[in-house]
Amino acid sequence: MIDIEQVRKVAHLARLELTAQEEEQFTTQLGNILDYFQQLSELDVTDVPPTTRAIDVSNVTRTDELQPYPEREAILQSAPQQEGDFFKVPKILNEQ
Repeated sequence: MIDIEQVRKVAHLARLELTAQEEEQFTTQLGNILDYFQQLSELDVTDVPPTTRAIDVSNVTRTDELQPYPEREAILQSAPQQEGDFFKVPKILNEQ
């Protein structure tokens, strides 16, 4: 069971200012949550493989295929600035 001092410590670490009523409320609520986790820890999960998600999710992606763009000049002309055959961009790194 969690006590009010532990709730105050968690609130302090989370930079929360709680009223006395909130401290009492959160003590009860957090206690109930911890009791529920205690019930879950009593389950036999020896045959359950560890997972990161409840359902299998995978990204649908396509393979990247390098294809030359025939209108190179059109791309360079659409840039705000260019220098020769390159895009010119603002400097973002310091020399320090």
